[in-house]
Amino acid sequence: MRIAVDAFGSDNAPLPEVEGAILAIKEDICSEIVLTGREDLLQKCLDKHFYDRKRIQIIPAAEIIRMDENPAVIIKQKKDSSLLKAVELHRDGYVDAVVSAGNTGAVMAVSMFTYGRIKNVLRPAIAIPLPTQKKPEIILDVGANVDCTPENLVQFAMLGSLYSRFFFHRENPEVALLNIGEESVKGNELSKKVYLKLSEHKDINFIGNIEGKDLLKGIADVVICDGFVGNVMLKTVEGVALAIFDMMKEQIREDWVAKIGALLSFPVYRFIKKKLDHTEYGGALLVGLNGISVISHGRANDKAIKNAIKVGVKIAESGFIQNAKEYFEELS
Repeated sequence: MRIAVDAFGSDNAPLPEVEGAILAIKEDICSEIVLTGREDLLQKCLDKHFYDRKRIQIIPAAEIIRMDENPAVIIKQKKDSSLLKAVELHRDGYVDAVVSAGNTGAVMAVSMFTYGRIKNVLRPAIAIPLPTQKKPEIILDVGANVDCTPENLVQFAMLGSLYSRFFFHRENPEVALLNIGEESVKGNELSKKVYLKLSEHKDINFIGNIEGKDLLKGIADVVICDGFVGNVMLKTVEGVALAIFDMMKEQIREDWVAKIGALLSFPVYRFIKKKLDHTEYGGALLVGLNGISVISHGRANDKAIKNAIKVGVKIAESGFIQNAKEYFEELS
């Protein structure tokens, strides 16, 4: 299993990518990693570490894609970017998956342009495992499509169900629609139409609407929404988690009684922090394409990159892409 890592995608590139790749090799997550980017800088970073040098390769790429660049312009003008090089390696069969912590729009555009959509898939989506009280649930879309049709959301439910089956091994994944109320009559026109279509779909185990307050309870295996709602929801959840821990730290610093309590409750604190830590889940998968691109967080550290590599390996080994192709081809 060989994975390509866009080594100049994250905010602090290339250190997290290099160190994450080394962690993945040391933990035998995959057999080989290909880093794409500026060879001199990558080699300088690699030389600081001890690892099996036969298992990390550098493929040179001179250009770097910034977070604020237009995806459409990138495809035309940055032919020698670290991202495009990594994606082309996967298209050509040299690697089994791609990991990037770069510009989400760019990863989406370059991957779609290079791999193409699975036949009969209207739009690809960004799917991410979200930690909950019970089990991780897959949320999609979280940013690829801000305006959706009912048909788009029904396909997201299909893709999410397949992802849940192959990634989390759930036989008959339960699918919920993120809405402002549990009743079928709640929501905007899009939500009402999607509810009706999902209720009638024979291949989707639809359990109804789910409200934002229940999102982290782990009621469903898959939760679907349009990319606008999904992106706002995801960033709100991340922000709330960070704010809670910051407030706890501030209170502990100011109160000596709280310091004693913090010492006694440290195992619980550590467990909750790990459960809510985005670096534990690695990254989001672009679903609906003829290839595997895993998008990690722009603020990714070495652990996040390592776990994103793990996601790529698991998807490549699972047969998810081939089964998705076969499933959607039967819709013709």
